[in-house]
Amino acid sequence: MSRTHALLELDPAVVRRARALAKKAAEPVVKIARTHTTVSVERATLRLAGLSGADHERVPWVNHLVTAVRDEVGLEHGVTTPVYDALLRGEAPDLTTLAQKAASGNVSFRLPTGREATAARRAAAKGVGAGLRTIDRSRATRERLVKRHGDPRTTPWIYLIVATGDIYEDIPQAQAAAREGADIIAVIRSTGQSLLDYVPEGATREGFAGTYATQENFRLMRAALDDVSKELGRYVRLTNYASGLCMPEIAALAGMERLDMMLNDSMYGILFRDINPIRTFVDQRFSRQVHARAGIIINTGEDNYLTTADAVEAAHTVTVSQLLNERFAKEAGLQDWQLGLGHAFEINPEVPDSFRMELAHALLARQLFPHAPLKWMPPTKHMTGDIFRGYLLDGFFNLVGAMTGQGILLVGMMTEAVVTPFLSDRDLALQNVRYVMNAASGLAEDFHPPRDGFIQTRARQVLSEAVDLLDRIVHDADAAGDAPLLAAIADGTFGLMKRPATGGKGLDGVSERADDYDNPATTALDAWTPPATQRHTSTERPTR
Repeated sequence: MSRTHALLELDPAVVRRARALAKKAAEPVVKIARTHTTVSVERATLRLAGLSGADHERVPWVNHLVTAVRDEVGLEHGVTTPVYDALLRGEAPDLTTLAQKAASGNVSFRLPTGREATAARRAAAKGVGAGLRTIDRSRATRERLVKRHGDPRTTPWIYLIVATGDIYEDIPQAQAAAREGADIIAVIRSTGQSLLDYVPEGATREGFAGTYATQENFRLMRAALDDVSKELGRYVRLTNYASGLCMPEIAALAGMERLDMMLNDSMYGILFRDINPIRTFVDQRFSRQVHARAGIIINTGEDNYLTTADAVEAAHTVTVSQLLNERFAKEAGLQDWQLGLGHAFEINPEVPDSFRMELAHALLARQLFPHAPLKWMPPTKHMTGDIFRGYLLDGFFNLVGAMTGQGILLVGMMTEAVVTPFLSDRDLALQNVRYVMNAASGLAEDFHPPRDGFIQTRARQVLSEAVDLLDRIVHDADAAGDAPLLAAIADGTFGLMKRPATGGKGLDGVSERADDYDNPATTALDAWTPPATQRHTSTERPTR
């Protein structure tokens, strides 16, 4: 299959400047992430070491243990040194027992020095290393299964949401969706889980408008999709959400249980869940390092900006966020083929030339990130309840996806804004996708917008506005101080949401690292380099 060719005549110097400005804007935030830790990073590290389970009130043991260490010696030195020192001193035979004793106040922690500190760190590296090796094995298993069953024969990969709240109801629906043509199954999390500062345990049946993200739910759904992959002769991918207050923990669990994609945006939780910006950026760097090692494709959330801001006036903020997400991701070790950068078909259909602008925006994203599996999101904001109009809009959305070589296409539902979609709605939506892809998958070969026509001009305008915004973010030093991006977020630059760095949920879970901070997970992830051979299937255009 041949790759989508460039259709826009963009000035290479302008593109280079956009990336240089994004890098400069990101640097102070990366520095903050490298010099701080959070309760969720430390809990994720202990989960990699094998600590799981919860007490009778469903509070995870990992929460108890991190809280106890934090209360006694703080987290600025890392949780693993005092924890493994306690194990070596005989406070408990294993992590679970230690956490149980800590929960009842029957264990003491200290910061060891000298040989005792060296021994504790060596033991911690061994324990955490077991979880990292599990992630490595899961990645190798995925590659083996993809080789055995094969990838979908065409792109974009068809992404479909399944989430009833009950994992045991989700499973047959997910398998049925795969049989109907879905290449990726996304299990939406239960409403509000991103604001929980703990990860629920076990298989769950009580989610609201979604199903809880837990390690056992991950395991059950991945096993079910492995069965249907074998049946269908193509590997069906599984997606969940690494966002919110437990982003690092969920990333670690996803890596160990072989999820394939994770929603993991650098600013979504800040803007739309009011999670503290510093907490978010520290957590997202760790989670993206885990995703890089696990071979997981991340999906970013730029589409959400257009649900609160006007999709024409704010189009450039999507481009800016994509460039920032790319920079943060690559700094954390992710490669182009893992960057499912988001954008959406959200222009008001009453606006003249709305479809032409959608084409311009989609082409701009495709050309700026030619090797990334862009995630193309369907209309939601302007779905009125008229299902016939909605079905037509979804068809136009699918057509843009076909014409612009998107990598991941989320299936739009005609009953958006009316009801939770019925199974029949999903089948009709998949028929819409199949028709458009069969009828128009090669249209990109024939579509060449004139250099000074509407589409090319609009794309260059959006890119120019994105560069201007990045330039203002970087150079507005008087208002921004040492981290201008944080000031821009506080000013409502993205999605019209104003989120100051000193506000939001979770700031009390952030600690500045001490000089002797030690975390064997971050040490190993910082030192990790990706395999020499990578797969780049999602940049190819549809063929039949």
